[in-house]
Amino acid sequence: MSDAPLCDGASAAGLSPALAALAAGAKREAVPPFEVNIAKPDLRPWREGNALPGVWSFAAAASGPHIAVVALVHGNEIAGAAVLDRWLRAGLRPARGRLSLVFANMEAFGRFDPSDPTASRFVDEDMNRLWDESVLAGGRRSCELRRARALRPFLDTVDVLLDLHSMLWPSDPLILAGRTERARRLALDLGVPPLVVGDEGHATGRRMIDYGGFAEAEGARVGLLVEAGAHWEAPTVATMEATAAALLRRCGAAAPDDEVLPPPSVAARPRLAEVTRTVTATAPGFAFLRPYRGGEIVPERNTLIALDGDAEIRTPHDDCLMVMPSLRTIPGHTAVRLARFVEG
Repeated sequence: MSDAPLCDGASAAGLSPALAALAAGAKREAVPPFEVNIAKPDLRPWREGNALPGVWSFAAAASGPHIAVVALVHGNEIAGAAVLDRWLRAGLRPARGRLSLVFANMEAFGRFDPSDPTASRFVDEDMNRLWDESVLAGGRRSCELRRARALRPFLDTVDVLLDLHSMLWPSDPLILAGRTERARRLALDLGVPPLVVGDEGHATGRRMIDYGGFAEAEGARVGLLVEAGAHWEAPTVATMEATAAALLRRCGAAAPDDEVLPPPSVAARPRLAEVTRTVTATAPGFAFLRPYRGGEIVPERNTLIALDGDAEIRTPHDDCLMVMPSLRTIPGHTAVRLARFVEG
């Protein structure tokens, strides 16, 4: 999700005093304490990899899909790294097919400091906005682009991708399944987290799950992104591991007697929501009228939820699902996705 710089921006000029006061109040109240309640894993044993630096890949004798579980696309999202570190230390191997465990941005992770945990999201630029063919093949240079270009041939061999992420702002866990029907079906089959959101991504660039064959309308390759909860909390680690374990079981890569993976989770009935509008901030003073939580449902259409400078942001329909509202948003970045539940 977006961890945009924590800047308040300009005041809501031209608004009524009541609306301006609401917006200012939402800004003041929205910042939670950023406590790091999980240990930074020691990834030194895994830096070299056995396929690429930071990439460990294991093949079974029995044929099956190539599954890749990716952590640290954002260097400060250390929960996913904790899951992969545990699996590697426990010697997890696939029962069929190939399983690859990927530490995507070790450079950013190496800068992680619990006293300033939002500062190491990336070195030069967001690695999860670079997965466009023209960007990868272009002449621009950065630490993240160099790593993305190194990972690209490897990703071209992956059949099923699970990208592990966590969230800065309060939200219920969810799976982002992108735009393909096959990804949405697989996410619903996993059942954990029980909320699946189909979306089109970000205006600022393509995510790893939007890369190449993962996002093609026709094909078999699948990319999923789990947003498992708050960045630095133990339940987030557990949710990530439960999702990844469910994927290995669903794809036949987990042995029935495997003792490394956690037991299957008993979750609520999974539900699918389709994004109807992605709100991208245009003004420095973008602010929600109150600190919405991700997963919250706004009952009525046309409810005022945010101010983008002088522009009002309103819900486009009844029972509008708030998907990962970013309570500090700079221009050009996603502020919130608005979604409608799809029944059936």
